[in-house]
Amino acid sequence: MLEEVERWLARRSWSAADRPRGLLAAAKQGTQVSVVLPALNEAATVGRIVSVIRRDLMSGPAPLVDELVVIDSGSTDRTGEIAAAAGARVVHRDDILPGLPAVPGKGEVLWRSLLVTSGDIVCFVDADLKDFSADFVSGIVGPLLTEPDVLFVKAMYDRPLGDEPGQGGRVTELVARPLLNLHWPLLAGFVQPLGGEYAVRRSLLERLPFPVGYGVELGLLVDALHTVGLDALGQVDVGVRRHRHQDGQALGRMAAAIYRTAQLRLSRGHLVRPVLTQFERGEVGFEPRTHAVDTEERPPMREIAEYAARRAA
Repeated sequence: MLEEVERWLARRSWSAADRPRGLLAAAKQGTQVSVVLPALNEAATVGRIVSVIRRDLMSGPAPLVDELVVIDSGSTDRTGEIAAAAGARVVHRDDILPGLPAVPGKGEVLWRSLLVTSGDIVCFVDADLKDFSADFVSGIVGPLLTEPDVLFVKAMYDRPLGDEPGQGGRVTELVARPLLNLHWPLLAGFVQPLGGEYAVRRSLLERLPFPVGYGVELGLLVDALHTVGLDALGQVDVGVRRHRHQDGQALGRMAAAIYRTAQLRLSRGHLVRPVLTQFERGEVGFEPRTHAVDTEERPPMREIAEYAARRAA
């Protein structure tokens, strides 16, 4: 590991316990915090996440979170209904920037969320988390309230796979971590580079392009490094992350999108064939299934006229 990264680890890695919520309330001083949950068919988990945030971070005389928004990207279950009943503001992805047709993908939802939130700090939290703790929010928001030169904070945690500790995050270990160590070694100190829980100052987010699909976490991290430098980035240990795991083929599609995101940033060149073929056993043997790899990216939000007009209003 580079000496610069070792120094960064000592300086910019914390635990959620390092900043009690009382300290954060005192440090907030008018800073507005928005929490965004991107959600697609997460009826089983979204309600509890919203309830915990409402109870622990939005009540009392000095709330830490000012705004809680669930962006529903087309759920066919009761995700939106449950989230609203628990106390979130629910916005459908297609109702945001309706003049620009939406494309499928998590990154698309995160990008559009900037248009319907107002916080100086935007905190993203995946909506499939089980055993959710408010530390997932307060932990990563904390450094942004107490360290003026920190702009981007990711959560780090253990990721069990079933009953096996430390076996989650398969795409991280097989794809993202090798890519970062080989091509962006300054980011080698991030424990969970693909984690969906991170808090960022709006002033930085609106300057970054957003890959529309699974590559969004890697893309934002790499672009943040190039935009503001390593010392403006940090990470906070929030404990254990349990969530719904995807099957191997879904992970393969995720890996392809992440590789594509990295490839664009390495060369900005043309990928000859941005598709991925996988195989499923059918009635007559293995049958190929070909999937397009996410290649589209949304521009920095500050370049969108509707966003500029909203900020000026």
